[in-house]
Amino acid sequence: MSKKPRLKRPANSPSFRLPSISGRSSFVFLFNPPKKTLGVLSFGHIITANMMLELISSVKCFEGEQRVYQHSSKTLDCDMTFGVFLPAAALEDKTPCPVLFFLSGLTCTHENFIQKSGFQKYAAQHGLIVVNPDTSPRGIKLEGQDDAYDFGSGAGFYVDAKQEPWSKHYKMYSYVTEELVELVNANLPVAAGKRGIFGHSMGGHGALICALKNPGLYKSVSAFAPIANPSEGAWGQKALTGYIGANKADWDQWDATRLVSQYESTPQELFIDQGLADNFLAAKQLLPENLLAAADSNEHIQTIYKQREGYDHGYFYISTFVGEHIAYHANLLKATKV
Repeated sequence: MSKKPRLKRPANSPSFRLPSISGRSSFVFLFNPPKKTLGVLSFGHIITANMMLELISSVKCFEGEQRVYQHSSKTLDCDMTFGVFLPAAALEDKTPCPVLFFLSGLTCTHENFIQKSGFQKYAAQHGLIVVNPDTSPRGIKLEGQDDAYDFGSGAGFYVDAKQEPWSKHYKMYSYVTEELVELVNANLPVAAGKRGIFGHSMGGHGALICALKNPGLYKSVSAFAPIANPSEGAWGQKALTGYIGANKADWDQWDATRLVSQYESTPQELFIDQGLADNFLAAKQLLPENLLAAADSNEHIQTIYKQREGYDHGYFYISTFVGEHIAYHANLLKATKV
């Protein structure tokens, strides 16, 4: 008579931590689940193996919770980490809430926005779920990825790379607009069709192109000091050459100004915010004036452009006006103010 085998986690089996209001979590793994079998109930959703999340941390904040999750990304072929703020309604009553995605700038991880912007107070007031991903694939080994602050690690530029060796992992556009949206829909109590996006600098560029390339996917979009015309600025030219290639015609689909000039779909409003003491504005890295000129010639695009006297490119600037941006998104997403 054989001995009963010990219960242990099989190699390569998926795992995650069950979300908990208290901040505690239970570690769960599945034994050899079929690829399309249903996994575990989370916030009323059945999640499958390829949608599973591991809860890394959770702290109470403005009666909600600021969480950090990790998961295995099929799109990027690596493990990825992202932040989630859940307002009280999403926790206590599991009320479906609008969701707002924030994309960070060069050199950032998911942590910068969580720790420096102070957005949680305003997200709690308006009952918004806020999701903020990392800025590039992580934990991979590619030659040259750590050689410069403006290309490679921390600088994915929210494009889908076409050039080797970047094309295998550096597909941040598809990650943000497809995989991350699917993960959030499957795991969190989000209100159907109530989705917005905003970002800063490189992330402002990312927010603009994600919205312009996907009419209707996001109901609201705003950007702090975005790289608005990357084809004409040094940061953008370096990134687009390295990720997309030397043919400048291929850059158009990754340039917000070019996309605005070609846009012919559902009317879209863009809220652009710019500090006037921003060194990168003076250095012609951002070029919001080019995007605004393109928008003026396109009846399908409306713009709100706010110039902030004396403010630079950093997080003191963002923290000063993030409440205004969240209120803007909440109004368009028809969030319920607490």
